[in-house]
Formats: sequence, structure tokens, C-alpha cells
Amino acid sequence: MNRTDRLLAIVLELQGRGRRRAEDLAETFETSKRTIYRDIQALCEAGVPLISTPGRGYALMEGYFLPPLSFSADEAAILLLGSEVMAQHFDAQYRAAAESAGRKIAGILPERLRDEVRALQSSIVFVEAGTRGKPEEQAKLQQLRRAILQHVTVRFRYHRRQGAEHGPVETEREADPYGLAHVGSAWYLTAYCHMRRGVRNFRLDRMDDLTLLDRTFTRPADFQMGLRKEQEPRDVTVRALFDAEVARWVRESPSFFMVAQEETPEGWLVTLRVCQERDVLQWLLSWGRHVRVLEPESLQRLIAEEAEAMWRGHREGEGMG
Repeated sequence: MNRTDRLLAIVLELQGRGRRRAEDLAETFETSKRTIYRDIQALCEAGVPLISTPGRGYALMEGYFLPPLSFSADEAAILLLGSEVMAQHFDAQYRAAAESAGRKIAGILPERLRDEVRALQSSIVFVEAGTRGKPEEQAKLQQLRRAILQHVTVRFRYHRRQGAEHGPVETEREADPYGLAHVGSAWYLTAYCHMRRGVRNFRLDRMDDLTLLDRTFTRPADFQMGLRKEQEPRDVTVRALFDAEVARWVRESPSFFMVAQEETPEGWLVTLRVCQERDVLQWLLSWGRHVRVLEPESLQRLIAEEAEAMWRGHREGEGMG
């Protein structure tokens, strides 16, 4: 944070938090007390009405406010909650930026509105396991963010869980990174894949050996971020009938590939559109005897083969015991 930004942030901190000691400000802005003393002097020389009380710290003179933005309590709360969510999901650099933005928003609120917003914040909590991810994922985020900003092509090894008839496959890809999205509990890179000659989405936790190449690209002017648009064609229709007793839980844990669902006398009918049948194999198997695939027949056979292989595996395991 440069000095100009820090001076403004100190005023916003005092406006938002009230009286603050030099050591408190030094800890907040990760600098020394001596630097804070110089900053306070600079603010006084610039005409900011500061009051210093020995042992209690600094405060703004009553009635002094920076020109306020017109936020309602709901608007301010959603912005502050959003900054908290971003702080959870991003790496240290963007986390600090999100926290700084939150301080600035809180700082420009009048006292009455600030209390209301704090009450809303304390009543709404976002809980998501592993939001900050593993250290290696954070490193990938930093690399990809730089590649996106600098328009640099990247190379990586990619693992596809259901990319082949008999299991996962690994391929080396070169791609022009266009954007990043966090969906559910995973990060996705949207990029032009040179191997597929089209825009594809890649899960970061399936990428290994990420490298930035000495080659730049130009992102299409009409490109728009979106996880569903630039994918392989989903031209396989799957229809599955669930027992009525699990319909609520199917709605609660839907498949990404689900396009329609309806209640019928026979049960809960779900329609999915997939690139290949294995895209939904694991999801369907997770429902056990409570689901029956109506079409295509090839998926019925695939599920039967998988179930039979699972049974054989259990029988062999019992024999070993």
C-alpha cells in the first residue's frame, strides 16, 4: 500500500472504528508506529481535524466525514459480506485487498447505519470447507492470474476423471487463459485449448506442472466469462427416474448436467444432457437402488457392468479376509 492510499485508509479507519491508537493503526496497516506518527502529522498538515488523547490514541473531530456514499443497510451489508467471501477464496494478495475494501466501505457509513450493518454481518455466516485451498492451488491461482493479466500462454498436464472408456486419462495441454471462476468448492480456468481448438474449462485441482510460456496471445474482444457456454457439445440425453422418497435430496444435490426435473406418478423424473455417459455415472451410482435409468440403453448396460464389477470386488475382498 503506497502512502497516499494509506493516508486515506487511516481516515476511513478512524471514521469507521472511532478512536484508534498508533500501535493499532500500525498493526492494521502492517507498518511501524513511527510511520503512523508521520502519517498523522501529514493528515493534520492537510487540514484533517484529528484529536490526540495521551494513552487513548487518535480520533476525528466530531462531525467530520468524508463525502458519504448513499448506501442502505442492506447494500452496505452485502458489499461487506462479499468482501469477506472474497477474502476467504483468494490468495494472500487479494485477501488483503478485499479486507482493505471492506474497511473503506465500513468507514464511510454513518454511526447509526454502521451499527445496523454490523448486526447484519454478525447474523450471516458463510461456511465452506477448504475455501482457501491447498498451498499448491494458491500458487496456481497466482500464476494463472498473472498469465491472464499479461496474456501469456500456459502449459500443464491435465487429468480427466472420466475422459476415456476405461478410466481417467492424462494429457499435456497448452492454453490461452481467459478467466477464473469459483464454482461450488473448486476453481476453474476458462481458456482456449490449443489441442481441442476451442474454449474449454479446466479444474485447477486436476492441473499439474503448470508453466507460463514465452508466448503471448490476444483474447477475443467478444469473449464473455461463463462456465456453460464454451464446452464440448452435450448431445447425449439421459433420463433417470428416482424414487419419490429421495426427490427432496435429488433437488438438494443436483447434477451439474441436469436440465429438467418433474414429479410423475412413478417418481421424480430427471433429464440430463451430457457429453458422454460417464459424465453422470458416479452421480447416478451414488443413489443406489433409488434410481433407474430409462435411457439410453447403453448407460443402463454401463451401470450394470459397474455394479457387477463392484460386487466382484467385494466378493474378492471377502475371500482375502
